[in-house]
Amino acid sequence: MNTIIRLKIKKDIDTATEKKILKLKGYLIAQSFTDLIHYDDEDEDNYTHYFTAEASKRKEIVAYIVSYIHEMDIAEVVTIP
Repeated sequence: MNTIIRLKIKKDIDTATEKKILKLKGYLIAQSFTDLIHYDDEDEDNYTHYFTAEASKRKEIVAYIVSYIHEMDIAEVVTIP
């Protein structure tokens, strides 16, 4: 069974932060956690990026994302709602 994992990402970010977010999404795809990451406008200030993953890997994926967010110091820009 699959689960949906969502990321809330601010729209107004600098180039360096955008590269960090792209690196995160690239890792998620490279590790075969997902094949495709979608995004929608959430509101004026944020996007929602989301992807499906195996429910059994959800904890591993979320743990990596949280670790990455803190390591790259982008907690003000990326959150898991």
